[in-house]
Amino acid sequence: MGSLSLVQQQKMQMKLAPAQLQVIRLLEIPTVDLVQRINEELQQNPVLEEGPDPGAQEHDELEDRNDLLGGDIEDSYREQEQDRREYDAADDDFEPILYSNNGGYDEQFSSREIPYGGDSLIDYLKSQVYLTNMTKPQRHIAKWVLGNIDDDGYLRRTIEQLVDDLSFKEGLQVSDEEMESIVRQIKEFDPPGIASATLKECLLTQLRQKEQTEGVCMATRILNRSYEAFAKHNYERVKQRLDITDEQLRMGINEIMRLNQSPTNAFEANAIDTRREQIIPDAEITQQDGRLRVTLMSDHIPALHVSGEYQQMMENMKSTKEQRQKNRDAVQFIRDNINSAATFIEAIRLRNETLLLTIRSIAEAQKDFFLDGDESLIRPLVLQTIADEIGMDVSTVSRACNNKYVQTDFGIYPLKFFFSDTMKTSDGEDVSTRAIKKIMRELVDSEDKSNPIDDEGLAALLTERGYPLARRTVAKYRDLLGIPVARLRRQI
Repeated sequence: MGSLSLVQQQKMQMKLAPAQLQVIRLLEIPTVDLVQRINEELQQNPVLEEGPDPGAQEHDELEDRNDLLGGDIEDSYREQEQDRREYDAADDDFEPILYSNNGGYDEQFSSREIPYGGDSLIDYLKSQVYLTNMTKPQRHIAKWVLGNIDDDGYLRRTIEQLVDDLSFKEGLQVSDEEMESIVRQIKEFDPPGIASATLKECLLTQLRQKEQTEGVCMATRILNRSYEAFAKHNYERVKQRLDITDEQLRMGINEIMRLNQSPTNAFEANAIDTRREQIIPDAEITQQDGRLRVTLMSDHIPALHVSGEYQQMMENMKSTKEQRQKNRDAVQFIRDNINSAATFIEAIRLRNETLLLTIRSIAEAQKDFFLDGDESLIRPLVLQTIADEIGMDVSTVSRACNNKYVQTDFGIYPLKFFFSDTMKTSDGEDVSTRAIKKIMRELVDSEDKSNPIDDEGLAALLTERGYPLARRTVAKYRDLLGIPVARLRRQI
């Protein structure tokens, strides 16, 4: 039997002060959520009050300072004491908090990834269950069935499988006929095509719900009678089987191409529109006469101060030794809440300064885009570059950029939109992969749809323009852009 031994190890571990942890947490959340967080703190801490500090001295509006980039960038954010107060990130008295942590960052970012607090697809579908004439037990079964719908909106389980699973997992007995009736009603829910078992069924369901024009009827014929040939883009066989002309085939295909291959696409498109309407930008980057201005949008953030009444109350309670002993618990309660309120107010201030410094650095790095609006002008940029520029940890920059949006003269953009990898052109110049993807999208949009460009052809065209890419790299970028392969882009 082996003996046990104790091994002593020495490790270095960084511990953050509570105030620093609070700054990190506040830095992670966007402005719209910061307001909710402040309201929660106001409810929890009686010493924290909303509004300007009545005991604070009034400050005059600071003069504009424009010594960044030769006078090309201004920084500002709305301070608690004032409607608007401007800061220069290069000032000596601007001392951003320095802290380190182990947070990471995923550089695989898509502009479609917009956070949304609305209902999920399943919640939306469950709400429609109550619009049917199902009985209460049937509604329970219907909501269970909805849980079997996959991420693409398909219900790939057979009626028999659903019945067996319901019996085994829920202990509920239902006939095949009743389950089929419930599923049939679910398939009439919005978005069209939801709970379809196959792509063909999904497309046909969408066509049934459209106005039965000549094109819709032709699309229905193609899917019903020649789906396999159509799916393989064997259009000659489709024409022969249906005995139709090129124009009739083109008419039907055009209708099919307007349909959603995934039933969730329609819901997500509407949800994205709703998300965009709900987005409150965290900052604004505008330009005038070649000068950029960076402003934190803090109108929605209430001013905060520590209650003077509680401070005076604590002083009165400890004015004498007898009172200090008598009111020891009350004094400690007030002192703890005062410290907590002061820490929270300071954390918000530091959060704003850190966010402002980060966005200013991004504006400086991507100045050409903010002046012109052409996405091909976006330079290669990674988080580490900004972190080095402002003297902070890369994870801090990641938190500052996560789920944050800026209003520009050309629309609202997520901060992570301005980060991308780099590659070298044939001339040795660094270029953003985002610019290359934009060129690739333009090439596909302008191609001859009857003879679309394959990946090898795209690679050759990009090489001619000075962007030498391997075919597999082109295929990777094409997939990231959501562009189908050439044979699936072919049109009559």
